[in-house]
Amino acid sequence: MPAGEFDRKFQSGEDMVAYCDTNTVRQPKLEQKRVNVDFPVWMIEGLDHAARELGVTRQSLIKFWLAEKLKTSMQDNLKVMARPDLKEV
Repeated sequence: MPAGEFDRKFQSGEDMVAYCDTNTVRQPKLEQKRVNVDFPVWMIEGLDHAARELGVTRQSLIKFWLAEKLKTSMQDNLKVMARPDLKEV
């Protein structure tokens, strides 16, 4: 498939897995780097409560939620880049 067609399908939100060779897929930049973040007590208590309900650690919950937020943010940015007539609010 030509790259332009691939890009159009991707930008329209089509599931692209069928067009990829999953045997050669790599996930770059998975190396870990430790960061320190200070949270207010109420936020830690909320994170701990949510983590207990889901049966995961606080760290796993934070990683998952941040990854989801970053994914959504990047998708929103791609949509704006794909449609110059749309302006970010």
